[in-house]
Amino acid sequence: MLTCSNYVIIFNMESFQHAQTMAYAIDEINKNPNLLPNITLGYHLYDNCVMLGMAFRAAISLASGTEESFSNLNCTGPPPVIGIVGDPSSTPSIAISSVLGLFRVPIVRLDEKIKILYNDKTKYPSFFRTIPSDAFQVRAMVQILRHFGWTWVGLLYSDDDYGIYAYLSFKQEMQLFGGCVAFSEILPNDNNPRNIQRIMGVIQSSTARVVVVFSTLSYLLPLMDAVVLQNLTGRQWIASEAWATAPVFQTPHFLPFLRGTLGIAIRRGEIQGLYEFLLHLRPSNDPKNNMLRIFWENMFLCSFETEIHEQQIKKVCTGQEDLKATYTTYTDVSGLRAAYNVYKAVYALAHALHDLMQCEEGRGPFSGNSCADTINLKPWQVRPTGIVQILFRHIEDLNVERKICVVQ
Repeated sequence: MLTCSNYVIIFNMESFQHAQTMAYAIDEINKNPNLLPNITLGYHLYDNCVMLGMAFRAAISLASGTEESFSNLNCTGPPPVIGIVGDPSSTPSIAISSVLGLFRVPIVRLDEKIKILYNDKTKYPSFFRTIPSDAFQVRAMVQILRHFGWTWVGLLYSDDDYGIYAYLSFKQEMQLFGGCVAFSEILPNDNNPRNIQRIMGVIQSSTARVVVVFSTLSYLLPLMDAVVLQNLTGRQWIASEAWATAPVFQTPHFLPFLRGTLGIAIRRGEIQGLYEFLLHLRPSNDPKNNMLRIFWENMFLCSFETEIHEQQIKKVCTGQEDLKATYTTYTDVSGLRAAYNVYKAVYALAHALHDLMQCEEGRGPFSGNSCADTINLKPWQVRPTGIVQILFRHIEDLNVERKICVVQ
């Protein structure tokens, strides 16, 4: 079993909601007699620990299994999984897609889109998505700038594939638009205070009052803390979808400095029954699930351990605490964006499987117009010629949020 390191990390309630959304979608599909009759979907969930190495290791485990020895040296039989949902971050997705593409394991991304991943089908043959590429987001941002006549802007971007590709695309679009980039600074991944202060100095000394930011949350938070600390006002922020709707920036701590920010967001959706599903979660449902135990301890600030360590006294978890009495990003279903994409990704794979099950011999998409062996289905059969279009069609059918939305 893959686990994160033992050092203290902040438990991400929103990401845990996404994981439970996947579980809910699979449970809903299994209860639907019309979608995949006589087939029960299962799943494995892994925490990427916000580390590239761990994300890569998890993906390899999903594709090859976690057994320490192999009894079948001929490598026959069904694979451990026939499709992967995630990783939500761009850099791990590029690494994972490069390797798993060799085995034609379909990977459905659901956030932070990179154009290169689905443009190069030779290098990334089994990559799919639930939302458009960042090229559309960049164009939408430039349209906002054109609308307001803002031609002199600053640019900040995160030191990852998401930020770098967006930066290159944005500069190109700005040249076509006739605007100018007053400064462009890369947000460091080490949270070095010296680098943060240098970037703050660039922003403060520049005559540009509009600042465009392509960044994931972890890269941006240290800078925004510095914005608050140094009382930096008078800037019009333009936010990429990776942080435009982040709850942390909608708090009294940041609002005086970020109020009026214009952002690009994937439009939210509704998932009937998800809220009730989230509330019914209990540690007793799966006693061996370490992630569930950690979630419960963080949610209720308690501990299942009865021992006292280093004078730290916590109340003991009973496992019967009431989730209805809490309000966090885990129980908040009012703005399902990334979670809705998780839901769509699962259904996209389910519909692709459904179409494979409906295949008629002699009219199939494989060699000799054959169909897939439903008892021994292979991952590559979910995405070859013909099935690719099926998968994309179902994604488009489910994606009622195709428009880029501007939120204020």
